[in-house]
Amino acid sequence: MGENALRIHTERTPNPASVKWVVGQTILEGGRPLSFEPGTSPEVSPLAAGILSVPGVTSVLLGVEVITVSKAQEVGWRELAQAVTQAIQAWASSGLPALGQAYAPPAAASDDAVEARIRTILEAEIAPYVERDGGEIDLVSFKDGVVEVALRGACVGCPSSTVTLKMGVEARLREEIPEVLSVIAV
Repeated sequence: MGENALRIHTERTPNPASVKWVVGQTILEGGRPLSFEPGTSPEVSPLAAGILSVPGVTSVLLGVEVITVSKAQEVGWRELAQAVTQAIQAWASSGLPALGQAYAPPAAASDDAVEARIRTILEAEIAPYVERDGGEIDLVSFKDGVVEVALRGACVGCPSSTVTLKMGVEARLREEIPEVLSVIAV
């Protein structure tokens, strides 16, 4: 490995079907992690498309310096690890950005006052913990006291996600916002 070689290591997540690749360089500049599914083209994300081309990879979550990769249940990490690492290294040596010219950010949701408070707590207090475990949480909607959130990355299929939602997210939101009755993942 040369002086400019990428320093990559992996870290387990609470979800056995997801592993974080910690990359020694910036992947995305600030902002929230971005989730990509199979079928993502290199024009949308050269990095995600390369990793998703590895057979058995089911989703990729790009963060500032972390890439969370989720796999199909029938495939082992031993089979995937080297190919995923090679896809990351190929992207890094290509000089291409993580996001291509065809990438379009998700449309910003319009918030009412309660949704705005929910979103603030999710983004400021809860998302950093979820992201540290290789996942992402986003507010989908708030209706009739029910907060609907989308979980991505290592959170999808994680045995701990139900406990996290009920004991962590729901408890914190109910503590601050009396209008919140429950939190569910959609």
